[in-house]
Amino acid sequence: MASNETFLPIQQANRDVNQKHPVQGERRNRRALGDIGNLVPASTLNEIGKPQLQITRPITRTFRAQLVANAQAVDKNAKKPQEEASNADVAQKKHEETPRRKLKKPTKSLTSVLTARSKVACGITTRPKDPIINIDQSDINNELAEVEYVEDIYKFYKLTETEGGLRDYMNSQPDLNAKMRAILVDWLIEVHRKFELMPESLYLTVNIVDRYLSMRTVPRKELQLVGISAMLIACKYEEIWPPEVNDLIAISDNAYTREQILGMEKAVLGVLGWYLTVPTPYVFLVRYTKASVPSDVEMENMVFFLTELGLVHYSIVMGNSHSKLAASAVYAARCTLNKTPAWTGTLKYHTGYCEDELRNCAKSLVNFHACASETKLKAVYRKYVNPEKGAVALFPPARSLMVELGGGESS
Repeated sequence: MASNETFLPIQQANRDVNQKHPVQGERRNRRALGDIGNLVPASTLNEIGKPQLQITRPITRTFRAQLVANAQAVDKNAKKPQEEASNADVAQKKHEETPRRKLKKPTKSLTSVLTARSKVACGITTRPKDPIINIDQSDINNELAEVEYVEDIYKFYKLTETEGGLRDYMNSQPDLNAKMRAILVDWLIEVHRKFELMPESLYLTVNIVDRYLSMRTVPRKELQLVGISAMLIACKYEEIWPPEVNDLIAISDNAYTREQILGMEKAVLGVLGWYLTVPTPYVFLVRYTKASVPSDVEMENMVFFLTELGLVHYSIVMGNSHSKLAASAVYAARCTLNKTPAWTGTLKYHTGYCEDELRNCAKSLVNFHACASETKLKAVYRKYVNPEKGAVALFPPARSLMVELGGGESS
C-alpha cells in the first residue's frame, strides 16, 4: 500500500492547478445538480402558452377561489390591449366626426385699419356686389311662361328690334310734323281706352304708323286714316274680338268711308310686307317690370304711364330703341316711387343697360309727367288719373331727375 508520501507530489500538483483555475476545480468536485423546479413540462402549459400553476397542496375552498381569481386576472390582462385598441378607434372616429373649431380670426394690424379708413375718406370703398335675383323662379311650373327659353327669346328681341324698318322720317314728310304725329297718337290712345283694348294693340298700332310713315309720303288729310287702319290691323293681330269697321268710322266722326279704311289697310300691309311680329316696347316693359323686384300694381301702372307719355313724343320714339325706352320708363318709375336703389344689378342684367345710359331718356319722361296736367294733349293723363290705374298721374314727379324743359317738343 502506498504511503501518503507517495501521493504528496500529485496532491501538490492538483492544488497548484486549483489555485490557477479554481472554478474548474470546483466543477470537477461538484456533484450534478438536480431538478430545482425551473423547468416546466410541456403538459403544464395552458392554452395561451403561459405556465400553469403547479398544485402541490390540497385544493381547499379558499384556495380554489384564489385560483379562479388568478385565472380571471390573466384573462383581463389578455383582453386589455384589445379594449384599448377599440377605445382608440372610437375616440378617433369621434374626433373625425366632431366639427373643427373655427380658427381665430387674425387681429387687424394698425396699418390695415388706417388704410381702410383712408379708402373710406377718399370714397373708394368696395361695396358688396348686388345679387342677381331669379325673377322666373315663381313661374317654373307655368308652362306658358317658357322659363327654359325666355332669356333666349329676349336676346332675340333685342337683336331684331331695329329690323322693323323704323327710321327718322319727319324730314321726308313735307305735309307733316312732330306735333301732328303727337296729336294722332294722343287720339289713338283715347280710342284704345274707349274700346278697352289690350295694351299690346296700342303699342303695335303706333309701331305700324311710324313704320308706314317712314316708307311712304302721306298727305295731312290722310294721316288720321293711316292711324285708323293701323289700329284695325293691330287689333286683328292681337285681339280676340277686334272692333268692327263701322265702329272705327263712328269714332272718327265719319271722316272716312268703309272703302277708304279697307283700302288703306291693304296698302299698309303691302308696304310693310305683312311683317307684324315685331318687338314693340310692350314686350320689353313686361320683362323689365318683372325684373324690378319687388314689383306691384302701382309700379306697373307708373311704368306704363311714363312709357305712353314717351310714345306721344316723336323725339323719344326715334331717339331711343324700344328696349331702351322701356328700361328708361322702369328707371324713372323707380325714382318716382322712391325705390332704392334706383337701378339694381338684376335690372342691369336683364335689360343690358346701366344707369348712366338711361338717365337722359328718363329725365325727359319725368318732365313729361310734370307737365301732363297742363298740356293740351291729355289722353294719357286722363287714362292714368283714373283710380282703376292707381291714379299714378297724380303722383309727384321724381325730383332727382327733373330738369327744365328746353329744346324739346311743345305739346
